[in-house]
Amino acid sequence: MIWIPIDRTLDIPLIRQVYEQIRTRILHGELVAGECLPPTRELALQLGISRNVVVEAYEQLLAEGYIEGRQGSGTYVAEGAYLDKQEKTDFLSFFEMQHLKEDTNDIIDFRSGLPALDMFPRNTWGQIAKQVCADTSNSVFGYGYPEGRVELRHILSRYLKRTRGVHCHPDQLVITSGATQALSLIANLLLSPGGEVMIEDPITHEIQTIFSSPGASLFPIPVDEQGMKTDLIPLNKKPSFIFVTPSHQFPLGGTLPIQRRIQLIQFARKVDCFIVEDDYDSEFRYQGAPINSLQGLDPDRVIYIGTFSKILSPALRLGYLILPPSLTKRCKDLKWFTDLHTPSLQQLSIARFIDERHLERHIRKMKKIYKTRRDHVKRCLAEEFGTKVKVSGDTTGLHLIAEFQNTVFTDQKVNEIIKEHKIRIYPVELHTIQKGMHQNKIILGYGNLSKEEIQVGINRLKQALT
Repeated sequence: MIWIPIDRTLDIPLIRQVYEQIRTRILHGELVAGECLPPTRELALQLGISRNVVVEAYEQLLAEGYIEGRQGSGTYVAEGAYLDKQEKTDFLSFFEMQHLKEDTNDIIDFRSGLPALDMFPRNTWGQIAKQVCADTSNSVFGYGYPEGRVELRHILSRYLKRTRGVHCHPDQLVITSGATQALSLIANLLLSPGGEVMIEDPITHEIQTIFSSPGASLFPIPVDEQGMKTDLIPLNKKPSFIFVTPSHQFPLGGTLPIQRRIQLIQFARKVDCFIVEDDYDSEFRYQGAPINSLQGLDPDRVIYIGTFSKILSPALRLGYLILPPSLTKRCKDLKWFTDLHTPSLQQLSIARFIDERHLERHIRKMKKIYKTRRDHVKRCLAEEFGTKVKVSGDTTGLHLIAEFQNTVFTDQKVNEIIKEHKIRIYPVELHTIQKGMHQNKIILGYGNLSKEEIQVGINRLKQALT
């Protein structure tokens, strides 16, 4: 007789529980080849479950070859179903995962780059998505083109010209599954082992990983309150490309002035390399209108990356690349090899969302909300820390930088204390290439936090640091 624990509080169906546990015992040799299993009626009675549950579990095991039925004799463990146990990994078992319920409800997470998820325009988006699904032709449900739907590329090119000063033909646009795929396409397009990327320092660690993964090296250029210090670019270098976030430097928040933009373009022209401009959240500028793109100054030299993850939601997985004509064909080929195309219905939905001016109305609405949240973060920091904290990089986007006196946020003990107070903060130093310059600075994202959560989070930070 075998004993199988049944837990009716789990989301796992009873059939799956019986099947999974017998299967695991066979694989691990606890039930050996030739061993007779209990009759279905007997096992069901023992476990207090319906006989049909055991019958279906047995049928699944039979179909997969774990057991075999012998006419007039019963059900037995099949030969060759035992698999030697290897060393235990860190992965959780099937049932351990079901019982793992991390209590994150009380954690205040100051993650940057996350918009207000509760403010996503669900009703409008839902109506548009329903209309698109009902109205679109049957061909849309088939395979698309790697560069994306022509409807979206035309609408997006007009929108970016009007709002960001971007100059491009729709054929220069490639729709991607978020900015991450756009960055990966650029890395595969322009980098090779031994290549070099000239890049801002600090810059998001994920981007460093993407660009170094093909075997290229990173050449860091320091950043100040106005972005990349272009006067420090060595004139004898010839990188594969230069990566910048000119409208809102991540993470320090500076805006690259026109003099540095011109200097950057002149250098790129001289050494004949491209500039990659990541324009990730500059729509949310709180002093004046959004800054015009770097791409608009030299469309044949600058590769432009945009995303809807910060404006609307990361769940949409929609971004885009604007490439000089010399690169579009190769990029489309790479996109095809990656995933054939970005989901067509999503593309048509965002196209209509933009065309009907819902996006611009949403941005105007969210700018007011984010500005209020930003101001509240600054006010709470001032109340709790006074002159011991300096705020910067707060004119644009969904985060700001808080610089503290005599606090090293890379110190393990400091981090442990902060975690104990149920807050998550993100040291700038984690995103640096040359270490040691920003150890007392943290990134405080406020896009997805209410004023109440901000108040509680800053108060907990004060308690952790005192």
